[in-house]
Amino acid sequence: MVGRTPAERFAVLVEEFAGRPGVTLPGGDRRRFGSDALKAGGSIFAMLTRDELVLKLPRARVAELLASGEGRPFDAGKGMPMKEWVVATDNDLDVWRALAEEAFAFVSATRGC
Repeated sequence: MVGRTPAERFAVLVEEFAGRPGVTLPGGDRRRFGSDALKAGGSIFAMLTRDELVLKLPRARVAELLASGEGRPFDAGKGMPMKEWVVATDNDLDVWRALAEEAFAFVSATRGC
């Protein structure tokens, strides 16, 4: 969807995941890590950080996205890439949807949701 800002694209994702069992929507203390995140079973699966979509995915999938250029490493500002986290490089809403669905499924499976 051309013309949407990252915040607007993320708001669409939030709206689409709202009401799913086990999903917690962003909110609360904006200064805390994860306050702008979608969570499954209490664990973050997608978040908007510095106007970029960050997702938790299996290590092998993260490696695929990095190798293809569809993702960049996410380091949470600590200088060391996190192995199960990736920044989406494509700003297309449909790509964000697909990756968020993957991340939701991954986190839901690991959290028993």
